[in-house]
Amino acid sequence: MKDEGLRIAMLSIHSNPIGKLGTQDTGGMSVYIRELARELGRRGHRIDIFTRKPHSGYQQILNLYENVRLIHLGISNSGDLSKLALYPYLPKFFRSLEKFRVDESLEYDIIHSHYWLSGRLGSWAQTLWNVPHVVMYHTLGALKNRTGVGTQEPAFRIAAEKELVKSCHRILAPTELEKENLIRYYGAPAEKIGVVPCGVNLQLFHPQEKAAARNKLGLEPDDVILMYVGRFEPLKGVTTLIEALTYLNHPRLRLLIVGGDGNGTPESQSLKQKTKDLGIDDKVIFAGQIEQQNLPPYYGAADVLVMPSHYESFGLVGLEALACGRPVVSTPVGAVENLIRKGRSGQIVADFSAQSLAKGIQSTITDHRTPAPEVIRESVLEYSWSEVATAVIEEYETALKQLCFDEDCLVPAKASCG
Repeated sequence: MKDEGLRIAMLSIHSNPIGKLGTQDTGGMSVYIRELARELGRRGHRIDIFTRKPHSGYQQILNLYENVRLIHLGISNSGDLSKLALYPYLPKFFRSLEKFRVDESLEYDIIHSHYWLSGRLGSWAQTLWNVPHVVMYHTLGALKNRTGVGTQEPAFRIAAEKELVKSCHRILAPTELEKENLIRYYGAPAEKIGVVPCGVNLQLFHPQEKAAARNKLGLEPDDVILMYVGRFEPLKGVTTLIEALTYLNHPRLRLLIVGGDGNGTPESQSLKQKTKDLGIDDKVIFAGQIEQQNLPPYYGAADVLVMPSHYESFGLVGLEALACGRPVVSTPVGAVENLIRKGRSGQIVADFSAQSLAKGIQSTITDHRTPAPEVIRESVLEYSWSEVATAVIEEYETALKQLCFDEDCLVPAKASCG
């Protein structure tokens, strides 16, 4: 790689990386893209992140960080479409992407697609630009369908994901488990997959004094506070977590729920009605959408973060909580087997039932051996974004070398085969 670094085209078509976290299509993937791009930019690489334009008020080009730009691709009413509804419009998005590239006289050294929809665009770009294509799925449609929870993913998504496995040059999986899933359900060659975990901003997420955090947020100092952070969709298991409260007999137990698309949405109304039906609405606090930079006091105020998901490719919020020194109770998903140290930084429950969640929560809040926040934090220091970026760059280099091998070194002049 030359000293000036790579020019990277990152694709995140369905989800705007600067959208509000916890909303329907904005979650851990957006955090991943922002933080990775920022760290790559610091190292001299130049990154253009392409996403859809949510409405007419957005600027086409935003300078996010050093060497990092966010490019909004506009097509009519694209901001109002659900992610699956975007599928027929992908050719229009690609034409918009290519027009921008040609108008700006840009050449990219590598494409990094996030999610299968972006992967479709990336596959067209890799052919036209003759550059390596690296894909990170973030979630797999086949795995979501296997949970039996929520709306089933359509066959065309599964087919597109399988085709992408064949066409791309490199696949990034956040865990060994996700690598195994790619091999088992998509026939991905093991040698094509690099395992790179998600990261955490250790400067932003760090232990805070609990009493001060609760005072800042207006929370009672003597309550036992459980916390959920994420989107309000069935796969995330929020309803199961609410049901778990009915198995916990603690007079000062409270559940703090962060996320969602707003109080007036059907999802929020359904969850609130659920708490009323179970007679526990006085125990549940809906905090609404909280920007990522404002999340640390919430982690600091909590006693335990609960991840009740039926499927996670990684589980970024668990990593954030641990960096803040708070134990995590989680279903057996994503990276939790690597992140959570039983009896020291939380519990991994046996299954996805409300009873199992309640048992794990009870064990954690009554365990007086839980170490100090600083000790919990030490267990995840290896997950800094600097470490993640180093590993991703190595994967880019592998993809560049692979294209050299496949195309007899017909790669862009700015890249080096090493």
